[in-house]
Amino acid sequence: MSRAIYLVGFMGSGKSTIGRRLAAALGWPFADLDEDIEAAAGRRIADIFSTDGEAAFREAEHAALAARVRSGDAIVLALGGGAFAFPRNRELLAGAGTSVWLDCPFAVALRRVEGFAHRPLAQDPAQFRALFEKRIAYYSMADVRIPAGSDDLDEIVRSIVEAVK
Repeated sequence: MSRAIYLVGFMGSGKSTIGRRLAAALGWPFADLDEDIEAAAGRRIADIFSTDGEAAFREAEHAALAARVRSGDAIVLALGGGAFAFPRNRELLAGAGTSVWLDCPFAVALRRVEGFAHRPLAQDPAQFRALFEKRIAYYSMADVRIPAGSDDLDEIVRSIVEAVK
């Protein structure tokens, strides 16, 4: 089995929720890249976006990802929804573990994130859909694809464990 599992997918696909369960099932630590970024910056991601812009956020995201990958620790890491869209992040992950795409239907993702102010890219439904459609091509580059539209989290975790053996 891989030494690290990197969960990728759109906002609302369950990366953090499933990631915590997966880590518990494997006996590995779990980390959320967004939480790493917030801890390093000392502020919320929405504040970074609104004050410094998306480019600054993406720099902080890459730095946080690089720190996790370089540690070489066995870990389940939930990436932010856009992290896998950037070639330098995919290159960093290549060979460093297994990337797992939690493939969640748009309607399910939208339902899960509606009304959350801490999701700066989810505020406009039309833009949210366009972003979803654009990112599918990047997520499809992951090592493994796991359907994640179900609310049966234990089944999703079992599917991931089976796929990364």
